[in-house]
Amino acid sequence: MGYLLIVFVNVITPMLILLAIGVVLQMKFTFNVKALGNILTYCLIPAAVFMNLYYTVINVEVLLEVLMFVVLFSTSLMIIGHLFSKMLRLNRQQTAVMKNSIVLINSGNYGLPVSQLVFHANPLGVSIQIVLIVYQNLLTYSYGLYNLVSSTRSGVDVLKEFIKMPIIHALWLGALLNLSDIRLPNFIELPIGHLSEAFIAIALITLGAQLAQIRVKTLWNRLIFLSAFGRLFLSPAIALVLILLLKIDGVTAQSLWIGSSFPTSRNSSTLALEYNVESELAAQIVLFNTVASSFTVGFIIYLSSIIFV
Repeated sequence: MGYLLIVFVNVITPMLILLAIGVVLQMKFTFNVKALGNILTYCLIPAAVFMNLYYTVINVEVLLEVLMFVVLFSTSLMIIGHLFSKMLRLNRQQTAVMKNSIVLINSGNYGLPVSQLVFHANPLGVSIQIVLIVYQNLLTYSYGLYNLVSSTRSGVDVLKEFIKMPIIHALWLGALLNLSDIRLPNFIELPIGHLSEAFIAIALITLGAQLAQIRVKTLWNRLIFLSAFGRLFLSPAIALVLILLLKIDGVTAQSLWIGSSFPTSRNSSTLALEYNVESELAAQIVLFNTVASSFTVGFIIYLSSIIFV
């Protein structure tokens, strides 16, 4: 019970406050939510991803172990998302949102604070979460982007959109500078750092602005519930099986299992808004997942401390 309260107070409550600010500001000023989404996609998200990669120190042995797990894990979730979509007989756009809601995980502004809280005495747990953030960003702007764009455009258009995405270039550039141990001059690093720091607040305020346009009664539908079941219950169950099969143990196992239980990525909503693919539904899923996860994540943290000692 203590973990549930800690997670809710230190992670969920600050997020809900920023969401509420977005709701209030949208009701008062009626922002252009699409424009805010563009700022996130083409400026703030690339800056945040670049800074994460630029500063992360990764142990090669742990990295290989984690990569083996995440590839098997995300593949399993892709299959689950496909089966759920077929079961509900969703159209192409709803299918894209359903798949992304199960596969794409909020490893950044949700997962990182949780990991810092749980592994404050063991930096390895936080380092693994950084690896998961990088992997999720790659997955979001490959698999996630493909799902959304292919629901309305041709294969050639999907490739063009992928190449145009600033985050793709932020990923390889951040990794290159990190591996080459090249330090940016302060007058370049400082503004990128400021953009990165602004990312979480603007992203959550934008999501709040989206949510201000949602009718509460529309949250109660089977697509949203099934999405939450896949993300918050099936996902950690699959992860636990894989961890045991791969014989991963200790802090690595604990960090991976906790990381598998986080709610749907906020970026799934941002991308849906950017490409106008069921953006309201995507925002509803993020909201429902985030609130429900305050209970499920706390339970997984508690169990992980018992199973992986």
